[in-house]
Amino acid sequence: MDLAEFRAGVDDWLAGHRDELAPAHRGVGTLDEQLAQLAKVKRLAFDAGWMRRGWPERVGGLGGSTLLRAYLGEALTTADLVEPGIYSMTEVLAPTMIDYAPEALAAAMVPRLLRGDETWCQGFSEPGTGSNLAALSCRASRDGECWRVSGQKVWTSLAQHAQRCVLLTRTGTPDSAHRGITALFVDMDSPGITVRPIETMHGAPEFCEVFLDDVVVPLDRTLGGEGQGWSVAMDLLPFERSTALWHRGAHLQHRLGQLLRAAPAGALDPAALGETVQLLAALRARSRATQYRMAAGERLGPETSVDKVLLATAEQALFDLAEGALAEEVLLGDDDAGARWRSEFLYSRAATIYGGSAEIQRNIIARRLLDLGDDR
Repeated sequence: MDLAEFRAGVDDWLAGHRDELAPAHRGVGTLDEQLAQLAKVKRLAFDAGWMRRGWPERVGGLGGSTLLRAYLGEALTTADLVEPGIYSMTEVLAPTMIDYAPEALAAAMVPRLLRGDETWCQGFSEPGTGSNLAALSCRASRDGECWRVSGQKVWTSLAQHAQRCVLLTRTGTPDSAHRGITALFVDMDSPGITVRPIETMHGAPEFCEVFLDDVVVPLDRTLGGEGQGWSVAMDLLPFERSTALWHRGAHLQHRLGQLLRAAPAGALDPAALGETVQLLAALRARSRATQYRMAAGERLGPETSVDKVLLATAEQALFDLAEGALAEEVLLGDDDAGARWRSEFLYSRAATIYGGSAEIQRNIIARRLLDLGDDR
């Protein structure tokens, strides 16, 4: 199935199942409501075959270009059927699982994520290390046919709802840096795991602290080999900045259209509007090129940091523009529209932090793309 045929089929399916796909909650909804809506939409899309397109047959997919996945997320996002951030977690975690997990494990687990039967999380960041993954200290030690894991993670999105976690651990000496890291696929109901949600500024407990106290993980849950965790991370992070950002960019473009319709005459600052349109166009053009590179089989790498910088800049510009034009609604509005603008404005403050801070992204661009410094 080519992209044009897929696009027409998805659009017809969405139009014919509008009532069935519609959210049960009003407005922004709670995080629980957003996740329930996501699970419903993914299940319906999977059972209709759309969610399976673009994924390998060996993990329950129907094959085809990765561009099919990109369009499906765009269509669901711009129809206001799913929250783009939580929808895109599939695009962040499933590709690396397919690349690095034992074949039988990937075949058993990935369909559960695609169909919305499970939620997964990503256990990377730690207190005191932030985006510096090479400094992580959560430790895994071999004990026969298992690992025993102890340590702490933080900013772990959706951990309180997740059934599984892609976890980075240290299995080498502290001075071995990225050479001593191993990635594990951990069941979140394992004894010894404690999750404490963190409420964000926009009022949702999206992030969590995760404490691991002598957690037993079977050896066959190792992703890649022992000591290959850095390769797993470097494989995963570009996916976090590829199709996931395409979905986010589509959402921002959609919200710009809604802002233009909602803003009172003369309320939009022309210079700020022009800047926002320019930034969104740059993001969409860059992200589109990334989608086509991935579809052509090219390996993504540090160049996706450019996509992330553009996304963060465009997102904050858009919601700054909305705050200026709809100040009373954004700050004080109690209706569904006002609550949504306010929630997204507050969440946009984190755009230069989540998924790797703007400072880290610019360091990557400077050192690994422009050769402006030592990349150790």
